[in-house]
Amino acid sequence: MTTVLCVPQWQGSASERAPRLAEGARRAAALVTADAVVTVPVPDTSPKLGGIRARDALIEIQRRTSEALAGIDDRVLTIGGDCAVDIPSIAAAHDRYGDALTVLWIDAHPDVYSPSTLPSGAFHGMVVRALLGDGPAGLVPARPLSPDQVIIAGERAGADSEHEYLKERGIRRYGVADLHHAFAGLTGPVYVHIDLDVLDPEAFDATCYPEPGGVHPDRLAELVAGLDGVVGAALTEYAPLEEVASEDDVIRALSAALTNAF
Repeated sequence: MTTVLCVPQWQGSASERAPRLAEGARRAAALVTADAVVTVPVPDTSPKLGGIRARDALIEIQRRTSEALAGIDDRVLTIGGDCAVDIPSIAAAHDRYGDALTVLWIDAHPDVYSPSTLPSGAFHGMVVRALLGDGPAGLVPARPLSPDQVIIAGERAGADSEHEYLKERGIRRYGVADLHHAFAGLTGPVYVHIDLDVLDPEAFDATCYPEPGGVHPDRLAELVAGLDGVVGAALTEYAPLEEVASEDDVIRALSAALTNAF
């Protein structure tokens, strides 16, 4: 049994296209084959506080998402919205599986900025750092991950400060050319996060921050489908501008690969 948890949050992004993430979440959720869909209501945005855009709104969305998760006993595919939507889902998986859990963070960006290194205050650029317990109050899980529980895959656009942080914390990091190494020998329990900007924009560009030289959707779907022991997953950062059938095909293929890996 699989439940889609739709979180149409956009406030974590600083992109001009960020409001489109809400529509992207709803559209993607409708394309997934699942037993049920639960949608988290998203409040209006709020002011920038403590270096975080819309901080209070993001805290409230995390609370509502955790509340929704408490009522679901299926495997959950979280659909965003910006890529901060699945902090509660990862926290729930960590509570259940403990330190055996690995989070495979598939993203063009490593998302380990801090408020002091990201002037925009866009929290979706700080998510992995927050998961490690190094983030703003109210947006950090009660039980942080350890660095050896995180694998960054498909990354090609991180800042120097982010790469220094990854090296300092000893976090495994793979690019596009060696993406397959992130999957090799990986056993469950595994939580898989996919930010769609990991994809090559020549094949899929409906994201807020497309980066050249990405992964082809077919290659990513094949790698994900080969995983064993997936216990949770997320698909995030879909920012459509119009109805495009090829985008639907990519969403269907990736979501099917994730749910079939459950």
